[in-house]
Amino acid sequence: MSRTVGAAMKDAAEALSRAGVESAAKDARLLMARTLGRSIPDPTDQLNEADEQLFADLVDRRIAREPLSHILGQRAFFKHEFHVSKDVLDPRPETEALVVEALSHPFETVVDLGVGSGAILLSLLAERPTARGLGTDKSQAALAVAQQNAQRLGVAERCEFKCSDWFEDVDGRFDLIVSNPPYIAADEMPALAPELSYEPEMALTDHADGLSAYRAIAAGALGHLTPGGALMVEIGPTQAADVRAIFQAAGLENVVVRPDLDGRDRVVSARAPATKPF
Repeated sequence: MSRTVGAAMKDAAEALSRAGVESAAKDARLLMARTLGRSIPDPTDQLNEADEQLFADLVDRRIAREPLSHILGQRAFFKHEFHVSKDVLDPRPETEALVVEALSHPFETVVDLGVGSGAILLSLLAERPTARGLGTDKSQAALAVAQQNAQRLGVAERCEFKCSDWFEDVDGRFDLIVSNPPYIAADEMPALAPELSYEPEMALTDHADGLSAYRAIAAGALGHLTPGGALMVEIGPTQAADVRAIFQAAGLENVVVRPDLDGRDRVVSARAPATKPF
């Protein structure tokens, strides 16, 4: 006997909760919406056999702690919906603090190092209709996702993508450099949420102390910033002092730490000297 949509969502929410999913009821509703192709499922509707099976399959994937965004194929970030997959880091709400900070400064050219899904770069370009951008990543699969998102947001003509290890294959100077690099230390990885096992490891950790990327970015920043240009990176909430010291040692000025909406240290920004050294 078939169930109603409401009964199926209730059963799914209970199963998800037992599996340790904190947002069980919300996830059940979103999975049902995906199953039926409707943003707001009617709980009184009856599920047919095909929809029952599809819904069960989606719920099983979430019980296995596959990220909801991977199952749905998209993630809301800043003002847009981004396509995501197992090839990119799932954009987090806290990363929006980096976008907000970047938009508080003028820029016409921007490079996003480790662009992933393109969430940061493309959000910036969507807000600045005259700006142009470059997104780099070591993963060709990630670059393909970013390119798809650039098309979806209508900014593809103002950005390009390049396979590069940080600044290795990057030429020219930019008004703004942004990055959300892998900052989880190797010894922190075992304690991460199960969902993170579905995301690309190289986007999460440097397999060292969590600071390797900041050293590489800082080392190349002055050679790729316009005079007075800005560098802004996301950090883990305990890394502010270390990243500040790395940036200052590299000759960057006006190093400032900004919090996310939860009050945790989240963004470190710095500037190149206003005039190029001779």
